[in-house]
Amino acid sequence: MHAEATPMDARRLLVVGLGCERGTPPAELVDLARSVVDRPEDVAFVATLDMRADEPAMHAVARHFAVPLVTFPAGRLEAETPRLANPSAVVFAHAGCHGVAEAAALAKAGAHARLVVEKTKSARATVAIAESFQGLAPLSLESDSPSSFIDSSRGGA
Repeated sequence: MHAEATPMDARRLLVVGLGCERGTPPAELVDLARSVVDRPEDVAFVATLDMRADEPAMHAVARHFAVPLVTFPAGRLEAETPRLANPSAVVFAHAGCHGVAEAAALAKAGAHARLVVEKTKSARATVAIAESFQGLAPLSLESDSPSSFIDSSRGGA
């Protein structure tokens, strides 16, 4: 499943939500993300659960798309549960939220965002894409839903 096509001159604001098991090979997550993104130039951010901020695979995807990685605490992702296409009790038991990839994409993309690619899985990772219909700031301005901004798009970590 790919993000829906738009006219070539219409730039979209997409957020790629990521989830993975500890130690997921970076190539696995990058390949999965590449498989669902039709227009890399439309990707504005990648987002995930803050417990995965140190995973090399997360930073590899951010570098691949040359965008920042934004992380959210489990409580903020849990607030997205009503908007998830694929909530999971198993994910909740492990992470404290009913979804990571879909929830992170929606959390960063904003209240009026919609999923354009539902959770897509590989052996150890998940990816989802949300489209934003508002401007995207690097950090959340909502005091009850903090995010962390990690610029791994230019190498390093």
